Order: sequence, then structure tokens, then C-alpha cells
Amino acid sequence: MPAPMGGMGLGPLIGAIGFGMFVVMFIIGLAVAAVFLYIGAKFASIEDASFGKAIIAVVAGGILSLILSMIPVLGWILGSIAYIWIIKTVFNTDWVKAVIAWLISIIAGVVVMVILMAIVGISLLA
Repeated sequence: MPAPMGGMGLGPLIGAIGFGMFVVMFIIGLAVAAVFLYIGAKFASIEDASFGKAIIAVVAGGILSLILSMIPVLGWILGSIAYIWIIKTVFNTDWVKAVIAWLISIIAGVVVMVILMAIVGISLLA
């Protein structure tokens, strides 16, 4: 149904709110991923680990792995290797510590997600 008086209605406002929520959630997601990578870097005993470097690694690694993951069959492998290479480069460390930091960040993310899913699942059953 058209808006009264020939106006635009609520469509653009709802679209703007949706886009704003997307931007906020994207930034929160980057920050959370950076926290997990920072924790992984600390566990891997990377000397110069900082939250700023973790943010840079998450953004650069995410972009590069997204591009490479579009390659059929081998894309996800190339994307993972590229992400680890970004961690190695940004944190100025060796391959072993970069892989450890990457794995710990993934494990920490999965553990937190499972815990949150359990909490939400339990609250939905109440």
C-alpha cells in the first residue's frame, strides 16, 4: 500500500536502520575475532602481540582468505594458508607460532559459540 500523501513511507528508514545494524555487528564481529586472535597470539608466546596487530591481521586475513576462497576446490586451503601467512607477517613471527595462534583463535571462538548457544538454548526451553 502506498504511503499517504505520496510520501516515501518507512522503507528507506527501515533500510537505513538495517544497514546501520549491519555495520555495528560487523565492527563487533571484527573486535571479537581480534580478541580471539590476540589470545591465540599470547598462548603461542608471540612476543610483540597487541590488540591493534590482531585487528590488522583479522581484517587483512579475512579479506585475503575471502578472495582466495572463491577458487573452486582448493580455495579454502589457500585461504587458510593466506590467513596464517598474514598472522605470521603482522606479528613478525614464525610459521609454527602463527599456526598455533590461528588454531587457538578458532578453538576459542568455537568454545564461546557453543557456550552461548547452550545458554540461549536453555533460556528458550524455560
